[in-house]
Amino acid sequence: MANLNVIHKVLGSGMLTGYLKGPTGTYGSLVALFIYLIPGVSSLIILIPLIIITTIYGIWVSGKFEDRYGTDPKEATIDEFVGMWISLMLVPVSWGYLIVAFLIWRVLDIVKPFPARNFEKLKGGLGVMADDIMSGIYTFLIMRIILILFPEVN
Repeated sequence: MANLNVIHKVLGSGMLTGYLKGPTGTYGSLVALFIYLIPGVSSLIILIPLIIITTIYGIWVSGKFEDRYGTDPKEATIDEFVGMWISLMLVPVSWGYLIVAFLIWRVLDIVKPFPARNFEKLKGGLGVMADDIMSGIYTFLIMRIILILFPEVN
């Protein structure tokens, strides 16, 4: 059984959201959204390195979570952080857009349209992270269309 120290438990579980009762993926996504609201985080200069670093760390720590809790454990919600942040790239900090992006992201993360569901089958932490990355990319693309069609949402 993998040994997870306190730091890995806190980060790998999306600030402990993975240990809450209920929809842990939604809780992790909400925390990621609130982190996005911290001034400066929405800037691509901050957001892209944050996504890259969190993805690399997330693959490793999610593998440790799988060793401890089983395949794609609910306790590992760091993948929701990455998927949510990809979804929010270039989205204006406006409640209308943020709520729409959050809802689209949650639906796509749950439904896992092709090929996201296939990515979930990858071994270890890569499988935990990859399906959320793909769903985040889908949400990002949908949000690009929404921003073109509805440029004045508040």
